[in-house]
Amino acid sequence: MIRRRGAYLAALIPLFLLGLMWSFPTPSHDRRWAVDQSVLPFVEFDGDSAHVHGVRNFHWTSATEFTPGWEDRSYDLRQVATAWYVLVPFSRRWRGPAHAFVTFGFDDGRYLAISIEARREVGETYGVIKGLLRRFELIYVLGEERDLIGRRAVYDGSDVYLYPIRASRDAIRTVFRGMLDRADRIHATPEFYHSITNNCTLNLVRHVNPLVPDRIPWSWQTVLPGYSDEVIQRLGLIDSTGSLAEVRARFLINERAKAALDAPDFSHRIRATPP
Repeated sequence: MIRRRGAYLAALIPLFLLGLMWSFPTPSHDRRWAVDQSVLPFVEFDGDSAHVHGVRNFHWTSATEFTPGWEDRSYDLRQVATAWYVLVPFSRRWRGPAHAFVTFGFDDGRYLAISIEARREVGETYGVIKGLLRRFELIYVLGEERDLIGRRAVYDGSDVYLYPIRASRDAIRTVFRGMLDRADRIHATPEFYHSITNNCTLNLVRHVNPLVPDRIPWSWQTVLPGYSDEVIQRLGLIDSTGSLAEVRARFLINERAKAALDAPDFSHRIRATPP
């Protein structure tokens, strides 16, 4: 009898989870969003110009204190020159769980970071299980490096790696344009974030595949993005030589970010890697 009851309970658990999953059946932009994700960016294209509305430019004084700010900016797609992979493992004890995003450099010296995130409501915190149950919408945050990289490197207590990507300008421009297109589509049609099927890493893989001759293979190292730098180094996407440990040490930028946080050339100084 006890064994039979256990089988019944085991059968009911998936039904319970499905019920939770479907309790929010429709994604929406109309919620009380956390301030740092309250503005959903959108893009207007005019030939080779991209007019981005809602570029985030917060001034952070701690992990939770900030002066909010958003700006409208225009970018010449012909000037997209470089791409950089930002990796932020959540823990030093186990590298697997992490956040990853990209940032793009332009011939005029500007940079624009694009971070794919689970959009949180006021008072809400991210959780993998909640992400599986469609508790978050998807958002592409477009922002200043001092905001998106600086806060994580200086105030969050996480290691932050900034890897230069080896690719042609045409390929980088294709990825940049694709990410802007996707951000604009999400502005028009909301989507649910999902911890496995619609997360930051999987969306990045979809965007970055044009950079490599062969598609980036699915593996546990992409499911656990803290190890994704091992994948992209093996594929030759990191523009650096040496062992993985040497490359990680070279592009760990926390100390440089702390020293440069208030400097006008923040983006330049966090890239001043040692020999």
